[in-house]
Amino acid sequence: MKWLFVILIIGAIVYTFRDTAGPILEQLKETTPSVLAGICVMSGIYCLVEALITTVLAKQYNPDFRYQWGIENMFFCSFYRVATLGSGSGVAAIIYLNEHGVDYSKGFGMYMLQYAFHKISIAIYSAIFFFLSWNYMCGHFGGYTWLLLAGYAITMVITLALILFCCSTKFHQLIFAMLDFFNKKGKYDALEHQLREQCADLETASKYLLHKKKMVAGVVGLNLLKLCFWYGMPYLLFAGDKNINMVETMAITALSVMLAAVIPAPAGIGSTEFVFTGLFAGIVGTGIAGSASLLYRFATFVFPFLIGVAVVITRKIRERRAMENL
Repeated sequence: MKWLFVILIIGAIVYTFRDTAGPILEQLKETTPSVLAGICVMSGIYCLVEALITTVLAKQYNPDFRYQWGIENMFFCSFYRVATLGSGSGVAAIIYLNEHGVDYSKGFGMYMLQYAFHKISIAIYSAIFFFLSWNYMCGHFGGYTWLLLAGYAITMVITLALILFCCSTKFHQLIFAMLDFFNKKGKYDALEHQLREQCADLETASKYLLHKKKMVAGVVGLNLLKLCFWYGMPYLLFAGDKNINMVETMAITALSVMLAAVIPAPAGIGSTEFVFTGLFAGIVGTGIAGSASLLYRFATFVFPFLIGVAVVITRKIRERRAMENL
């Protein structure tokens, strides 16, 4: 069963990179070492700030939670984000948090809220830089006003749904009403009872975090900080193109990430490159925009995954040694 699981993981990874591995490798060969090092450093700082966010939230439940664990959790989840096409990173986070003193209900609520804070920060960041580059953005993307507004609206709906799912009693009552409708014969009473208990635990854990307003504001601030490094990467990739400055680059990147996130695609694969290339093509040219999108994918997706591979292997070695010492 273990070998079967490993084969499935490898198969998922190969499937994930089936269309982009070759072009990414070609772009890496053509990219100067200084630029490649720059985007990897920026990606690494992004990951370290994300790990700090996890640590700040986890400490609300387990004061002994270490920053080192937050870093390991970040790359552990990065591995499973690729291995499961994005669907398993949350499960990996909850399992890891449980192993380090944050039980499942609290870890689930924490992860959902952390993701909601991330989405809120993306929308705030995009709005701030859009207004900082108002004339430039309107001049290039004014014809897509309704599409942009739809992107903002969908982002806010997703964020609101996450928060309601975590801590709204009325939202949970609506779910239970639907379950009661399909469970008139009582076949699933035990399952429904368990779900009610888990939702009650989730509400308690989530509300506990949300009541700490200073902490929430600090987490949103850290999210905005980490996004600076994520959105600053394309400026290095365009390397002094006179048609665009750093603020404008960050504004367009922020917009592309927000719009790509509302396109249903496994782990954002394809949608990110499509939107990124589409928005930048009219400014720096389709060829340069396409090349930059592949390098951006490498820095934000592949690079953390490669570190995650080392983290997962190290964890397995530690687990085996622990079993041998029993």
